[in-house]
Amino acid sequence: MTKRIALAALAGLLVAYHLALVFSGLVPNLVSRPLHMALILPWVLVFVPQEMGWLKRISGVALALAGITASLWVALNQNSLGDQYGFLEGPFQIAIAAILLLVVLETARRAIGWALPIVAAIMLLYGLFGQHIPGEFGHSGTPLTSFLGTLTIAEGGIWGSLTGISVSTVSIFVIFGAVLNAGEAGQGFMNVAAAAAGRLKGGAAKVSVISSALFGSISGSASANVASTGAITIPAMVKLGYPKRLAGAVEAVASSGGQIMPPLMGAGAFVMVELTSTPYTAVMAAAILPAILYFFAVWIGVNAFNTRYKLEGLPADQAPALRDVIITSAFFLVPFTVLLWGMFVAGVTPQYAASLAILAGAVLLFFNGALRFSAREALLRFETALITAARQVALIASIILCASIVIGVLSITGLGVKITSLILSGAGGMLWPSLLLTAIACLILGMEVPTTAAYVICVSVAGPALTQLGLEPLEAHLFVFWFALLSTITPPVCGAVFIAAGMVDEDWLKVAFTAMALGVGLYLIPPAMIANPMLLASATAPLAALFAGAKVALALGMISYGLIARFSVATRTGLVAGGLIVLFVPLSL
Repeated sequence: MTKRIALAALAGLLVAYHLALVFSGLVPNLVSRPLHMALILPWVLVFVPQEMGWLKRISGVALALAGITASLWVALNQNSLGDQYGFLEGPFQIAIAAILLLVVLETARRAIGWALPIVAAIMLLYGLFGQHIPGEFGHSGTPLTSFLGTLTIAEGGIWGSLTGISVSTVSIFVIFGAVLNAGEAGQGFMNVAAAAAGRLKGGAAKVSVISSALFGSISGSASANVASTGAITIPAMVKLGYPKRLAGAVEAVASSGGQIMPPLMGAGAFVMVELTSTPYTAVMAAAILPAILYFFAVWIGVNAFNTRYKLEGLPADQAPALRDVIITSAFFLVPFTVLLWGMFVAGVTPQYAASLAILAGAVLLFFNGALRFSAREALLRFETALITAARQVALIASIILCASIVIGVLSITGLGVKITSLILSGAGGMLWPSLLLTAIACLILGMEVPTTAAYVICVSVAGPALTQLGLEPLEAHLFVFWFALLSTITPPVCGAVFIAAGMVDEDWLKVAFTAMALGVGLYLIPPAMIANPMLLASATAPLAALFAGAKVALALGMISYGLIARFSVATRTGLVAGGLIVLFVPLSL
């Protein structure tokens, strides 16, 4: 009991800190960002859900204390460090820098595995010794005190703009999602989905599509989406006789869309805001139509599978009562309304609007789905919200801090410019070959690195090449972000498929191949954005955007039926070929 109280109190401190930053005004970056790191370290290094051996626990405590101490030192000395212009002074400051980098690498390793920390460590070695590499991929060398100082006591490395996004925006929206999920919002999503689509042909699968789109809009995580909505939808589909591979694939594909569905987009939207200097509302407006098309393609894919199997809707006795739909939907409609009102009516920043929505969601935690108040249940919901928020903020922060090392080294050494030149020369200065090379790089990197980190690294080196070839920055960033998501359903490493296959007890390869057919939009919509740029113009040219959306929807429907439906080979081939022509041949109003 004492441990639970202590954990809730520590989580409450993290949540309160990030909310206070929004309401209190400007705080120096070399104060807010190191304090952010200090608050997240215990959640990755010490307070982890799984059991740890004594050695790992002791080392975790030691690393957390060292990292917290070094972070606090930076925050306390930010005035004097600002006068050093990124140059370390003396062995003590070099030791502080080494501790910070080591702790960031190990925190990321414990949070997400080896891949990203290894990439960051290689980049550090390149920064330290790259002057000995012959040819154009070497660099002129940077003094140790300047190289480490830029990464650790200035705003060019782990305290850079990416970490600023994690502090000011991502954390707030993650807290917002945790508050909604701790209450009845998740059940509200399921009830709305069941009421809207449950009785249709393939209704159980379509409930998964709608609920995953709604849930994913606040969770931003394919794995979390599969584990939560899949716990309800997968057994329902299997019970109605759906093939196991189809039940798992539907949930994996639908859940993967959470990372492309505004407002959260797995933190990607906020990174785009910073890297493209585009307002958050503009990013949401550009991303919404492609996201809807993705779920439309999955919906059509379910219809196509209905030509192969008898896919029943949910039985009448499983349909939620209208009263339950109305009440539970209020648990997400009220906070979402506050969020949208704040951004589009009151004109406050997205962070401020999300903070107001968090307060609205927190009030709703006092009530259950029957609108009854119970102090004990409310305390449990608040505890769940706080601890979930702390863990998720810590996970994303550990990824972003580690990715910031990579971005920092690319900037210091000029390696990013060299890789951009390599892409341009390798593709012969042509756009579509460059897009293909970028897509392959995103797929490979995304196999071992979380989507947001894969996107950040890929867009840092490929983004400039794509914009030089004529793409608008937001076009290039959305293209890269979508392809960084491919590995959620594409073998050999496909996290969402692994989880869904385990839940349905089916061979993961069967689930993966079915998911690839259902999720064909994930492969085709990014190049469709390039071939049909008005697809991203919902805010500036809505009629043209709707026309482009209808064209892409028609193409996706034809291709889905061609890949999946029980038609003759000639018919299926004609549908796929016709769909590709509709998708890529330019049409105008």
